[in-house]
Amino acid sequence: MSNQRQRALDVVQKRTTDRVNAPSDKISDFFAADVFDMNKMRSALAPETFSKVQSAINKGKKIDVETANQIASAVKTWALSKGITHYTHWFQPLTGSTAEKHDSFFNAQKGVEILKGSALIQQEPDASSFPNGGIRSTFEARGYTAWDPSSPIFIWGRTLCIPTVFVSYTGEALDYKTPLLKASDAINKTATKVCQMFDRNVNGMSISLGCEQEYFVIDRALYNARPDLVMAGRTVFGHHPARGQQLDDHYFGSIPSRVYNYMKDFEIECLKLGIPVSTRHNEVAPSQFEVAPLFEDINVATDHNSLMMDVMDRVAERHSLKVLFHEKPFAGLNGSGKHNNWSLITSTGVNVFQPSSSAKENLQFLTFLVNTIKAIHDNAGLLRASIASAGNDHRLGANEAPPAIMSVFLGSQLTAVLDALENNGDLQVDKGDNMYMKLGIDKIPEIILDNTDRNRTSPFAFTGNKFEFRAVGSDQNVAEPMTVLNLIVAKQLKEFHENVTQRIEKGEDKKIAIVNELRGYIKASKAIRFEGDGYSQDWETEAEKRGLPNVKQSARALDAYVTDDAKALFEDFNVMSALELEARNEIQHENYIMKLQIEARLISELGMTQVVPAAIRYQSKLMANGSALKDFGLDNSHVKTILEKVNGHINTIQTQVVEMNKERGEVNKIENTRDRAIAYSDRIKGKYFDAIRVAVDKLELLLDDEDWPLLKYREMLFLR
Repeated sequence: MSNQRQRALDVVQKRTTDRVNAPSDKISDFFAADVFDMNKMRSALAPETFSKVQSAINKGKKIDVETANQIASAVKTWALSKGITHYTHWFQPLTGSTAEKHDSFFNAQKGVEILKGSALIQQEPDASSFPNGGIRSTFEARGYTAWDPSSPIFIWGRTLCIPTVFVSYTGEALDYKTPLLKASDAINKTATKVCQMFDRNVNGMSISLGCEQEYFVIDRALYNARPDLVMAGRTVFGHHPARGQQLDDHYFGSIPSRVYNYMKDFEIECLKLGIPVSTRHNEVAPSQFEVAPLFEDINVATDHNSLMMDVMDRVAERHSLKVLFHEKPFAGLNGSGKHNNWSLITSTGVNVFQPSSSAKENLQFLTFLVNTIKAIHDNAGLLRASIASAGNDHRLGANEAPPAIMSVFLGSQLTAVLDALENNGDLQVDKGDNMYMKLGIDKIPEIILDNTDRNRTSPFAFTGNKFEFRAVGSDQNVAEPMTVLNLIVAKQLKEFHENVTQRIEKGEDKKIAIVNELRGYIKASKAIRFEGDGYSQDWETEAEKRGLPNVKQSARALDAYVTDDAKALFEDFNVMSALELEARNEIQHENYIMKLQIEARLISELGMTQVVPAAIRYQSKLMANGSALKDFGLDNSHVKTILEKVNGHINTIQTQVVEMNKERGEVNKIENTRDRAIAYSDRIKGKYFDAIRVAVDKLELLLDDEDWPLLKYREMLFLR
């Protein structure tokens, strides 16, 4: 057995686990202890100053210098009381991770700790060293981070973290938060107008989000012994173990003790940071798990998800574990997603996707339900682009992940309600609820209550009082797909409000106008509704007949961001300019290329420096032990057969690697980034990755276990 593999296995066998204790038996005693939340702010600030902060959060009003200084002083005092010496603007650049630059409170010239209001509100990090798609040159490095008061300041590690947006010197967004805030504002405005058709007391909307986070956990020594996991986040080689997930014995099973203590540890850290983690359990694949928080405001929820991933990664080190967020770290097993549970809440506390006991109020429910379905139908390509990544391409459509085809699952009974709404005859205005009864609207609460269907193959499913966007990748910043979802629904609600208003102005009763408009939308968007098995080939065939896009490669899916319609949509709502969209498109294609470049290099390196040499050594051992004759002229025909198979796989690996590297050289000459990304997808990944892997994985089954150099799936997934 290779020294590296043996050492890793020896280390795992000696692992022990320590029990983790919470600061208190009651979570309420330490929840948000490390957050400068509204309660702490109210206690630390003068009432007038606190009122200005509330106005900044709720109404977007600018914070003046004096107010900023008072807030900064209070924040500094709180941080110092907890032993914190440094602060940072915490932001989410287009790298996919978080970023921070620590500055000390201590001012050597004055000999005291200082945090000025200006430093709280704005800083100037280097904008050229982050992905910017050509917006900023190296010699034009200035960019700005600006405090987002709607997301609470927190302490992580030994640093005060100030959540911020990140923009270029010329104002273009260089992060995920800025477009999300703008898209959230857009849906707030349009959804409020629609709600006021039903309740004039509604003066605003909040977007609620809960992110279920799936992940794998393996021992850190095993992780370090697999160069592909270290460099690419996934295994480029590895034969399926005899026992994988086919017994369905891992899902919701007993959590392994080391992982349990790790979970408890990172949950405690999350709770101190105000992240309301609530659910933990085993997922379907061996060594796969899930954590889910309670629902929060969408901006805070996205910040918390990024922060939680960082917490999970750092806490794993304490337990000699490694958490894997890649969408498909192990082939043939379930991939990991980030199920985004999304809903809209009125200022009066009503979830517009929650059916009511009142038949009249259910017309509002149907209004938002149908408009959301229509938005998905009309913008399926853009929604697919929002989840595009090299990692997610491995997951979509395989092992419990939804396909690349965007569709909406409602359940058979709710589908029947929409069919009735579409097909029932002309309606007359009356004083009672006869109209609602005729449409079946009065029965919706009971239908939803009894409808327990769930479709794990659907990328976008209605689950009783919310929509669950299941196609988001586990390693992705959720702000991007949520920006797109908010924006396309905002556009659809604006169209609905305008069309219904026109109907009313022409003399239609408001209720009839709403129903008739919804009828048209139901008919126009029917193709996006699907109740069956999204994994099946039949669905691909059916989806093509319905005219639904099925773009499996992210390199092509990203085109949806830079169509004329997409640019007009983003610009009309002032979310992003055409320049910003083109820059992000360039960044994502570049990222896609680099991910495949890394994987291609790993396949070449591991194949030629570890697998092939091991196979040749095994051949030599067999030949020596079998007193081999020339050209495999062996007495033992079984040995000869093995040698021929091993030799064939060696030749395949060597030939394919040489051809792949030659092809990469040609692909790298392509100047256009989008064309080069597609070429990497088709000519490198599509042509060589699986072909080389098959040969390597077959060798894994042929070579003596002692001679195989790479850690096997059974060792990584079942040894804890």
